[in-house]
Amino acid sequence: MKIKGEGKGPLPPLLIQYLELCEKYPDYLVLFQVGDFYECFGEDAEKLARLLGLILTHKSSKDFVTPMAGMPLRAADKHIEKLLKMGIRVAVADQIGNIAGADGLVKREIKQLITPGTVTDENLLKADANYLAAIATGDGYGLALLDISTGEFRGTQLFSQNSLFDELMRYNPSEVLLSVELYKQEAFKGVFNKRFPIMLSSEKFDDEIVEQSLERFNNFPKGLKTALRRAAGAVYAYALETQQGNLPHVNRFVHYNPSAYMQLDEVTISTLEIFDSTLGNIEQTVFNVLDQTRTAPGRRLLKSWLRHPLLDKSLIELRQNAVEAFVHDTILRQDIRKSLYKMYDLERLSSRISTKRASARDLVALARSLKLLPEIKNELSVRSEAALSSLDERLNNFEDIQLRIQAAVFENPPLKITEGDIIQDGFDQELDILRKKVEQGRNWIAELELKERQKTGIPNLKIGFNGVFGYYLETSRTYYDKIPDSYRTIQTLKDRQRYTRADLREKEREILRAEDASKKREYIVFNNLRNELQEHAEKIRELAAILAELDCISSLAEVAAKNQYCRPKFSTDNIELASARHAVVEQYHDFIANDLTMSQSERFIVLTGPNMSGKSTYLRQTALIAVLAQIGSFVPAQTAQLPIFSHIFTRIGASDDIAGGRSTFMVEMNELARILKNANQTSLVLLDEVGRGTGTNDGLAIAWAASEYLHNNLKAFSLFATHYFELSQLVNSLASARNYHVAAQEEENGLVFYHQVLEGAASKSYGLEVSKLAGLPEEVLKRAKAIFASLEQKQNNSSDIIVDELLNLDLSQISPLEALNFLHQLQNKAYSK
Repeated sequence: MKIKGEGKGPLPPLLIQYLELCEKYPDYLVLFQVGDFYECFGEDAEKLARLLGLILTHKSSKDFVTPMAGMPLRAADKHIEKLLKMGIRVAVADQIGNIAGADGLVKREIKQLITPGTVTDENLLKADANYLAAIATGDGYGLALLDISTGEFRGTQLFSQNSLFDELMRYNPSEVLLSVELYKQEAFKGVFNKRFPIMLSSEKFDDEIVEQSLERFNNFPKGLKTALRRAAGAVYAYALETQQGNLPHVNRFVHYNPSAYMQLDEVTISTLEIFDSTLGNIEQTVFNVLDQTRTAPGRRLLKSWLRHPLLDKSLIELRQNAVEAFVHDTILRQDIRKSLYKMYDLERLSSRISTKRASARDLVALARSLKLLPEIKNELSVRSEAALSSLDERLNNFEDIQLRIQAAVFENPPLKITEGDIIQDGFDQELDILRKKVEQGRNWIAELELKERQKTGIPNLKIGFNGVFGYYLETSRTYYDKIPDSYRTIQTLKDRQRYTRADLREKEREILRAEDASKKREYIVFNNLRNELQEHAEKIRELAAILAELDCISSLAEVAAKNQYCRPKFSTDNIELASARHAVVEQYHDFIANDLTMSQSERFIVLTGPNMSGKSTYLRQTALIAVLAQIGSFVPAQTAQLPIFSHIFTRIGASDDIAGGRSTFMVEMNELARILKNANQTSLVLLDEVGRGTGTNDGLAIAWAASEYLHNNLKAFSLFATHYFELSQLVNSLASARNYHVAAQEEENGLVFYHQVLEGAASKSYGLEVSKLAGLPEEVLKRAKAIFASLEQKQNNSSDIIVDELLNLDLSQISPLEALNFLHQLQNKAYSK
């Protein structure tokens, strides 16, 4: 960073100190404390002013002027939060004391390194998990994920770029470290940069740094692939740097396999609007419907469940049993939820205790939370079913910790832990003695005030205190003639004077010495208590995990009871949904429920019907019911039975990738290709309007061929919504294909949508009728109808010509290739006529 400005003189000492810190942390924006402000200078000042809309001023010395911009200390959090959202990393340089050194400068040190993925300050953190990710190559891709705020550390090995992006989409990290070889791959970086923030940190992926980093991490698993070791070592080294070596709570690495869960790729998660709405409304998502959690750890766990639905039927049913117990016992559910609502974020509290960053208020919050445990445990043990007994048995007794904190810390302590008024009387004998000295001194002063009033005859004589003059005696102008000679004037105001005397000054020194010693002793006692609690941090984190699970289960039960969900059952080869609904749409609109029956003999459904009739919603609700079922939730239906799916694939909606040079049709074909390459017999496949982005014949051919491949080769459960009525003929050649349609009817007032799914193919597409509903001009509609009638006639004529020619052709006498060429020529001939 350069300090640019005007003048030929040397840089002032303050700017030299600032530059030294900038050079030490070149990848960070240094916020440099100057009194009650954080400041930046030179180019960084211009950058800060531009990013945050701050006023740019100038720092002037005798021979040098440079740009300057800054923010008040009290408002720093909101400005830092904005910088982090922009991907800017911040180094906070705080003043160390207020006494200048030999060079006339107050010393400053970097006290915090804050990056988007390593935030620990509660004022900057959201309730959701905040992941830092690292990606390295070696044998495939290694992906490591770390949430410093909770200590969660996990990683996996992936073997394709698509699966890597899918996994990143699930976790949505705030910051990603790329190994240098990936950063140099322009094609990879180009695709990657559209989705996630990038930070090049090649040094952290160096083999020596990686090994040193993992050596510091106790119990790191052995035998992991090179790529994963590099990613894990790099992300841990980076976190150590930002936390200045203080990561005791990151003590467990989980090597997970994405294929151990239902696979939901990036497109499917987006299409089903599980976490984000395509319209940007955060309320209209699956997560928002299910999120009735009462605690922050519960909310994070629910997101984790939705990211990775289960494949193990026994594990799913264990969750279902617990949810069902809460659904049936409304009183228990409400009582537990009331208790959980009073809980603080124990997961992050335990992390702050581990790192010795917990404040006095944190400890009070911990004690209040632990005080609720006996009540929760009693409610579970007295009234619960066997399904909840495991949760009850895992809840340990923390009464000793709770009572210890309550005995030590005041109920409403100050925010700062160095200013006293934290530790209760009677907890520490030495502190009590010091406080007694302070109290005795203040009593002496109070008695002195009464004595001096009587002795001098001045009725309004009083003793006050301020930070400049300490203790003083004060009286008004009326009584100046009664002031004793032993009083010494220290301040004259408009209508009164202030005085001191030797014994008052001496007593003041005694009180201040005792107060200072008292604050120091309180800080020592508080630190000792915090160190003592550090030994219990891991148990507190385990408690947070149990309560988060309890929170998730009771939340799913609350949603199920409120919305009349049913408990789904699992079958190996059929889907039976009665009166199924879309979990999100029904929250905002009157909803028509529909049935769905599929089996190995009816595993391919061709769904026709007009636009706006609800075909896409029908497809999506089927997938969402499968997802909810496999996280252990009840589902929006009257009854439900379905297989356990290993994958859900979707190709719904139109989108393009202009920046990537891909048209809507190319995006559609990429998605279709991925489905056809990865789906199998245990997959659920949802297709909507495949082939619409190109010519009619091309599109129909692609849709037809894809349908045959899904049916004959992959044998996946498939729902195919389409406007190609020709596809309804698939039932004649595919044994397991069936036609369904969404009912609509032309009536006097126009087209009426019934949103009811019925057997059989639709009679027409109603495109013109839907266009009328959309408000197309009458002149355009009239002309469109005429053109439509002409095209229909031509199509009928061409069909007659083709049929006549085919009747005269002996197909047995020509090869398949010759037959195809003949049909193509015949089609052109028919349309030309």
